[in-house]
Amino acid sequence: MASYVLLIYLQLASSSCSLIFLSTVNSYSLIHVAPPTESNGYLRVRCNGGLNQQRTAICNAVLAARIMNATLVLPELDANSYWHDDSGFEGLYDVDHFIKTLQNDVRVVQSIPEIEKNGKIKKMKAFQLRPPRDAPISWYTTTALEKLKEHGAIYLTPFSHRLAEEINHPEYQRLRCRVNYHALVFKPHIIELSHKIVDKLRSQGHFMSIHLRFEMDMLSFAGCFDIFSPEEQKKLRKYRKENFTEKKLIYSERRAIGKCPLTPEEVGLILRAMGFDNSTRIYLAAGDLFGGERFMKPFRSMFPMLENHSSVDTSNELKENTQGLMGSAVDYMVCLLSDIFMPTYDGPSNFANNLLGHRLYSGFLTAIRPDRKSLAPIFIERENGRMRTASFEVAVRRVMLKTNFGGPHKRIPPESFYTNSWSECFCQTSASNPGDRCPDDNLVSNLDGMEQDSLGNITSKQPNDSLSTKNDDEPSKNDDPKYL
Repeated sequence: MASYVLLIYLQLASSSCSLIFLSTVNSYSLIHVAPPTESNGYLRVRCNGGLNQQRTAICNAVLAARIMNATLVLPELDANSYWHDDSGFEGLYDVDHFIKTLQNDVRVVQSIPEIEKNGKIKKMKAFQLRPPRDAPISWYTTTALEKLKEHGAIYLTPFSHRLAEEINHPEYQRLRCRVNYHALVFKPHIIELSHKIVDKLRSQGHFMSIHLRFEMDMLSFAGCFDIFSPEEQKKLRKYRKENFTEKKLIYSERRAIGKCPLTPEEVGLILRAMGFDNSTRIYLAAGDLFGGERFMKPFRSMFPMLENHSSVDTSNELKENTQGLMGSAVDYMVCLLSDIFMPTYDGPSNFANNLLGHRLYSGFLTAIRPDRKSLAPIFIERENGRMRTASFEVAVRRVMLKTNFGGPHKRIPPESFYTNSWSECFCQTSASNPGDRCPDDNLVSNLDGMEQDSLGNITSKQPNDSLSTKNDDEPSKNDDPKYL
């Protein structure tokens, strides 16, 4: 990689933060209280959406169980409508590890118990509730808890975005991180396959991963149609009408404020301006790019060394173990383990947001996050012929150097807690305030049961989960389209 000096600079800019801050949620603070001996009942949840939306829902389910002192029944995962995948929790995650890791926080059982009624043995029936979107803690301590005590079991469905992210309770937020980065570990065969792919990629040097979010659902959601043919626009409008809230969206206005996903060519131009050349090895985490090769060709001409999990490994083992959500899990892990990660659209993208949070927690691993709003007028000037290549690249670099490359930063809405758990889930190695200092027995290693060299080393092996184009549900008619 000719831009090796830039790579080292970006790594140092991020990894130096790990000398000051450490992820610390796998150790307990002095105010941590174990769950009471007696439970108030059983909590069932149905986690809808794609892989990463389900992952955040699992974190919220554990927290909801903690809040209500409920026994959590292993979360149910929707058979995803796009992947047609019914793997369930047991097919993706290490169940024993999940239960053991959380034993000091909540009780977890694999199924709701059976009871005897009228001389017959049957499973306890759970009272069904639909939680409000982003429900406050008070909803769980009143409405939900009352029904739990009344019926002995409740079933919350659907359970996506059903617990507020911003909670003024550090221990609750730390529990979310403990679930996300310690308890949720993929099954061994997923981890092994991901490491196999990473080893092959890294055998030729450093590599970058890119989440290229240029697919029908995201383009329809964003309302970015005009660059496509009339037939393609017809498909996008039809998809939007069927899946998203009706709203008049004007492409030129949307693009001018950075609301459109970056095209593959724009991604390539950003990387070129930053000094990456055609020797850069790139792993693409993407599904079916809308518009096909017509949009990929300019990017491929700039960066010919493109790979995905299918091109890196053509074995039957990979084909058999990357079907449905398992393929998403492998993609996510490869992106987590890459030297640099670049999301091209980190608005309502559960995959990109969760991965950014995972890399931040895993030692402030390097990320390139394009500021689409600031870059949009620069691209428009270039397309209108009002900016030469040299001036264009200088302008792009000026914008990019102001962005965060994976280090700690204050979380400002609409940034998600799952994208940036700093500072709740971190401690300081040297802090003037004793409450901010790391515990003496802080466990620096990131994910239990994983291969871990040095946590702060960007080349170390760490656990991961997944990507995909469709593995994440975007806001639909049933969701609040807060990004529109």
